[in-house]
Amino acid sequence: MIDALVFSANAVLPIVLLIVFGYVLKRIGLLTKPFLDVGNKLTFRVLLPVMLFVNVYGIGSFSEIKPAFVLYGMGAVIVIFFLAVAVVCAFTKDSAKRGSLIQATFRSNYAIIGIPLATSLFGDKGAAAAGVMSAFCVPLFNMLGVITLSIFNGEKKQKVNVGGILLGIVKNPLIIGTVAGLAVLGIRELFVMWGVEFRLSDITFLYKSLENVKSICTPFALIVLGGRFEFSAVARLRREIIFGTAIRTLAVPILGLAGAYFLIPDLGGEHFATYVGVFATPVAVASAIMAEEMGADGELAGQLVVWTSLVSTVTIFIYVTVLRAIGIF
Repeated sequence: MIDALVFSANAVLPIVLLIVFGYVLKRIGLLTKPFLDVGNKLTFRVLLPVMLFVNVYGIGSFSEIKPAFVLYGMGAVIVIFFLAVAVVCAFTKDSAKRGSLIQATFRSNYAIIGIPLATSLFGDKGAAAAGVMSAFCVPLFNMLGVITLSIFNGEKKQKVNVGGILLGIVKNPLIIGTVAGLAVLGIRELFVMWGVEFRLSDITFLYKSLENVKSICTPFALIVLGGRFEFSAVARLRREIIFGTAIRTLAVPILGLAGAYFLIPDLGGEHFATYVGVFATPVAVASAIMAEEMGADGELAGQLVVWTSLVSTVTIFIYVTVLRAIGIF
């Protein structure tokens, strides 16, 4: 048990401390709102896509991708989405709150916290597996988010725009980075078949530059995330915050991780490290922005980002400790 606790602390605490560091820097005035706004854009539009590209290219070959691993991840997210619709609709009749709560249930902060966590838990293999999953889960999160907020958006009713959803997926920087990585990996596989020795990594100055950008992505993104935290006493939303936080940090991780453990027994540690990123991480920061723009309860969505991030620092530690204790990691 001590070994499991030490393993969990070494994997989780560096991420938590960087988030706390960002919050402290904001509180003492070294990180300003304009800087954080630009930093957030830089993270999503440049740093994360480059990191995903390098992670995916780092996969040994397409043969290493387990179909059951990807299918379970996507299937579980879809099941959680439908369960969330049923449970949240029974919990509240307020359509705007329904949209924010449903999105918070299935949409994790996979890009900023999940992928670094998978890397911290299982090294390069964890990073590669998380990169592969991002090609499927990131567009799925975005698609379900748009559908949710198009239906449950308070007074601002909108029709579900399938074309707009597809365009948003295609233009998503995270998708572009992942697909580009898969494309270059495919070219490398062809080179292997044709007996060509050249690899992207042979262009040393370019590949080294990409790796340098990747290396600054995680610490920068986590510091910016911490700096964007805003705590406020929202008495009218206390019930919804407690409900949403409990669902996101307790119900969803237990359902997702237990299902993988019992349904797909031959998965490796890198796959479970990825599932921790998919199911156990807090609500995505982008969910609050999208909720505000599409007429859902933006204040509730923002508070769910903050409180699930706080609570998940404890719950993720527990889940990782349990998985280590039973021999997954």
